Amino acid sequence: MRSIHRRGLLIGAGAASLAGLPARAASPLKIAFVYTGPIGDLGYSYQHELGRQAVQAHFGDKVATHYVENVAEGPDAERVLRQLAGGDDRMVFSTSFGFMNSAVRVARQSPDVTFEQATGYKTLANLAEYNSRFYEGRAICGTIAGHVSKTGVAGYVGSFPIPEVVMGINAFTLAARKVNPNFRTKVIWVSSWFDPGREADAAKALLDQGADILAAHTDSPAIMQTAQARGALAFGQSSDQSRFGPQAHLTSIVDDWSPYYLKRVQAALDGSWKTSSVWLGLKDGMVVMAPFGPGVTPAARDAAERVKAGIIDGSWACFGGPITDQAGALRVPAGQVIADDALLRMDWYVSGVQA
Repeated sequence: MRSIHRRGLLIGAGAASLAGLPARAASPLKIAFVYTGPIGDLGYSYQHELGRQAVQAHFGDKVATHYVENVAEGPDAERVLRQLAGGDDRMVFSTSFGFMNSAVRVARQSPDVTFEQATGYKTLANLAEYNSRFYEGRAICGTIAGHVSKTGVAGYVGSFPIPEVVMGINAFTLAARKVNPNFRTKVIWVSSWFDPGREADAAKALLDQGADILAAHTDSPAIMQTAQARGALAFGQSSDQSRFGPQAHLTSIVDDWSPYYLKRVQAALDGSWKTSSVWLGLKDGMVVMAPFGPGVTPAARDAAERVKAGIIDGSWACFGGPITDQAGALRVPAGQVIADDALLRMDWYVSGVQA
């Protein structure tokens, strides 16, 4: 059984007895964070861990936070969530799409616990959903790739073909093809969020297939390290990965969950917490781009900044038509934009993706 790592002040068993009600002064609100990978010092779970640390630092002895790391999606996640809900915790952040159904089942049976589910789409009276528009950062990366790739081929290491990952691949490819209409994105799936060896093998295979730029929706620095070793270029995922490939690093998509966590914990403390479903991005500061690396040309830098500004002010649509799929069928006519509900169900690839 995995160990539960606790941080902060843990006093007694009495936290707020009902979701959304403020904790008594003598009893801190006990909050758990559940991570799918190791927190380490970079990556998706690490960024959530920074959010937990921000909560503990900001609220001090009003809260007592702890985390469980390396929780597998499926039965293991449900067991961990039940353990937390059956204990002293009165607020639980489950931080992986694969935890969603487990969180729903446990939340239904634990009405006195407030749940927050990352990257999902189901809500209950005591279960809120929050998501990040990672694809906005992918569009910026794709724009850079279209400018700096010499082969016109990017290699993309994917975790699982869920809508969140598929839309990122598509956003990347659409943006690259606005610069180079012949640009292609080759995808290899590794069926894991964190497996450095498998990720490295996939990265090497993609480079051998003609890619000179790598991107990934996985959680280790293996892709960046492989690019550095092979003289290729790469984009980091979730955290700034420049230290793992100083010459390879073009930029990274950085997840900043702290503002959302501070807001939602404050609501739980003051009794104003209500269920909600939010999808935040560059405009809200939940998606942040790391500084550009040496491989980003002036033209690529200028184009990336224009795309970023356009996404923020609404003048640049990541999924604006015309868009055709792999088979050449028109999916989105000119002048139209894919709606959020369709993005959240995306199960097809745009033209230029080889997956």
